[in-house]
Amino acid sequence: MIRGAAGIALGLLVLVSCAQRQDPATDMAPGAISLADGETVFRVGGCASCHTTPGETSEDAPHLGGGQELQTRYGTFRVPNISPDNEHGIGTWTEAQFARAMLRGVSPEGQHYYPAFPYTSYARMSARDVANLWAYLQSLPPVRREVRDHDLRFPYNNRGAMAVWKALYFRPTKVVDLGPLSPEVARGQYLVEGPGHCGECHTPRGGLGGLDHDRWLAGGMLPEGQGFAPDITGGEAGLGGLTAEEIASMLIPAPQHISAAEAGYEMEAVRGNLAALPEADRRAIVAYLKAVPGAR
Repeated sequence: MIRGAAGIALGLLVLVSCAQRQDPATDMAPGAISLADGETVFRVGGCASCHTTPGETSEDAPHLGGGQELQTRYGTFRVPNISPDNEHGIGTWTEAQFARAMLRGVSPEGQHYYPAFPYTSYARMSARDVANLWAYLQSLPPVRREVRDHDLRFPYNNRGAMAVWKALYFRPTKVVDLGPLSPEVARGQYLVEGPGHCGECHTPRGGLGGLDHDRWLAGGMLPEGQGFAPDITGGEAGLGGLTAEEIASMLIPAPQHISAAEAGYEMEAVRGNLAALPEADRRAIVAYLKAVPGAR
């Protein structure tokens, strides 16, 4: 992380800027809440894949007690409890606090979240989707399970320095300018760059963990440091040689005779989530990926 007086000054400026920025919760869109739409956002966001308590998988009512550990070069990140439990989960949160966490990466106590929580992508979500997701999470069973805090090495254990990190890397706007878009490609861009957070694995990162947007979706090392997420742009090194039908078939669970190890554990989890989406949404994802130019 950045050290010295210059880094501290920059951090203070960012904190002031964030304090002056409008709270995203004040922009929550009016209208009826849809638990079905909230579940769709939950699926495409991969919430269950990370936050389900180990050994308590349930398709009908996910138990989001957290506890999974992510081993990285920065230390160990522990996935928190996001069930509506009042003591260990988010049961006492308000909808405004949830929106601030999703769209700004700030906790109810005002602390900056680490980007192991992909708010850097969720920040592109619509207010309506955030509201529906909040309602869906509140409908799930509370889980009484305490999760310990992260165990990170110095200087990464300094949450205050995250203000500087955000100033360098936090970009809640669209990543790729593709010019005028068809409704299908626009929908795909929203799903991939926003709730789907595909770039968090498929884009290379710099030394401080920020995404290299100049090589968007061009492939990157997985957060655990073991394994590589491939290039999924429309370029020759990516998906350029595949048809839309072939790519669409890759977004549903692999045939039973293919093991999770062969198919890639992380991608199998993604496929399981995307299989719950309407086919039109999967087609939109494909249309967007085909439109993304290959990296330089």
